[in-house]
Amino acid sequence: MPESEAYRKGMEIRRQLMGDAMVEQMAANVYDDPLMQKFGDYAREAVFGLLWTRPGLDLKTRTLICVVSDTATGRWPELAIHLRMARRQGWSEDELSETLLHLSGYIGLPSVREAMITAKEVFAEMRDED
Repeated sequence: MPESEAYRKGMEIRRQLMGDAMVEQMAANVYDDPLMQKFGDYAREAVFGLLWTRPGLDLKTRTLICVVSDTATGRWPELAIHLRMARRQGWSEDELSETLLHLSGYIGLPSVREAMITAKEVFAEMRDED
């Protein structure tokens, strides 16, 4: 796939949000076959290159939107990724936990429980990495 400007911007934003280590780990374990490479190329260009670079919201706010959306739709693997991104953008464990707890009044305890379990695991992994 020829690299468009949106693709290049997407690569930069993705690396900024995830960090070098996570980008490299995902390249080796997720996007290491042609099928997933196509998906990754599309996501870099369309989502990270066009959506995440739009004016009007900062990256920190966008990461919180993803955490809320993943929790509301039960997307646990994506939630783990977006929790890491949110922490890298400056949200504290307490702020993210409070966000998840707040959702219990709107989407229900079972989803929030799963989200809290995911957050517990992600936060522990991140503390171990430091």
